[in-house]
Amino acid sequence: MGYVYLSLAIISEVIATNLLKASQGFTKTTIALASLVIYAVCFYCLSKSLAYIPLNVAYALWGAIGILLITLFSVVIWKEQVNLPTIIGLAMIIIGTLLVNYFGSSH
Repeated sequence: MGYVYLSLAIISEVIATNLLKASQGFTKTTIALASLVIYAVCFYCLSKSLAYIPLNVAYALWGAIGILLITLFSVVIWKEQVNLPTIIGLAMIIIGTLLVNYFGSSH
């Protein structure tokens, strides 16, 4: 059940972040408010996941998967560019997340 909550947290965080971009600096009030509501859902689900998953593992997965998905959305939907340092940084995040999951304090 913990990973279900964590998945919902990640999905809602990605949606909320894209809505934040769409709100154009909070100038589109309805979209901005929707973003805040979905962020609340995100943090609720993240907090529920912590009853099942160690904090370091949950946060590493939430952060890493979230940043990978946000990067994908930023390229595909928002037509933003990524460069080699960005790709290297993302690879380092993936490696760090794997290390936390396989060798973290919960193992």
